[in-house]
Amino acid sequence: MSSQQTRTAGPPPRVGSQYAQLSRRVKQAGLLDRHVAHYAVRIGIVGFAFAATWTAFVIIGPSWWQLLTAVVLAVLFTQVGFLGHDAGHRQSFRSGRANDLLGLLHANLLIGLSFGWWIEKHNRHHANPNTEGADPDIVVAPLAFTAGQARPLRGLRAAFVRRQGYLFFPLLTLEALSLHANSVAAVFGHRMKRRPAEGVLLGLHAALYLAAVFLVLSPLQGILFVAVHQALFGVYLGSAFAPNHKGMPILPAGNTLDFFHRQVLTSRNVRGNAFTDVALGGLNYQIEHHLFPSMPRPNLRRAQVLIRQFCHEHGVEYSETTLWLSWREVLRHLDTVGGSAAHPA
Repeated sequence: MSSQQTRTAGPPPRVGSQYAQLSRRVKQAGLLDRHVAHYAVRIGIVGFAFAATWTAFVIIGPSWWQLLTAVVLAVLFTQVGFLGHDAGHRQSFRSGRANDLLGLLHANLLIGLSFGWWIEKHNRHHANPNTEGADPDIVVAPLAFTAGQARPLRGLRAAFVRRQGYLFFPLLTLEALSLHANSVAAVFGHRMKRRPAEGVLLGLHAALYLAAVFLVLSPLQGILFVAVHQALFGVYLGSAFAPNHKGMPILPAGNTLDFFHRQVLTSRNVRGNAFTDVALGGLNYQIEHHLFPSMPRPNLRRAQVLIRQFCHEHGVEYSETTLWLSWREVLRHLDTVGGSAAHPA
């Protein structure tokens, strides 16, 4: 039986006031207060490492050792992405303008992803996590996340979905490419706030990135550098985001779950330590993050104690496991769903 089947739960009666009660406890504990100094230090450390790595790239020159530089940059690009994520949720600074500026510089300029496009998509996910017809994160071709998505499939798509549990990690190597393509498409194809600025920053990123790579490296070295860097960037991003919801209950369209239950029952925390917090950008506290998206990252660990206790008091299942077990649940869910894809006659 899949984890989705074993965890399906309906809301208890009269739950409308529970989130208000929890919010009061969180605010009284000061857990929504901004930590500007923390973010200033974190931005400084990541920025220094980012600049130092590109400097080393130029100094090393045309060498196959640059593939190791590509690995380091994949890690740093993801860490920069985490800072853009925090800025998008208004976690970093009190001023909305300052957060937007931070997000544009980190997302568009430094790693080549559209801040405006991603925020619009991510906010839809936060409003309706794991909800059919409303969460864009469970409509990701060529994967299928529900039996309803898998059953009508035929041909090569069905064959892929039947093996999607095995193909998921290889597919993540294309995640960064997909994000870049969607960012460009959004800038040229949709109305968005600050579209000219987003377009200029994306173009500047592409020009600087490609110029640095192909002016320093030979053509073959440059192609392999980009392939390794972007593939590992995608795998790292996917490894940070997928364990948070995949394999958790998927809610039907039009469900009547209240905000508190919807966020807790569809989210999974990853148990760990300070290294886990850094490696996953605080997204390992997914329940706390979904309940209070604007809560600064350094407060999430403290909030977990309070929120987990609140869930226990009210009989609401609080899902938390290790990173390895979370991935086992994700892949098991994908394999179970894949079994619903049509087999050839």
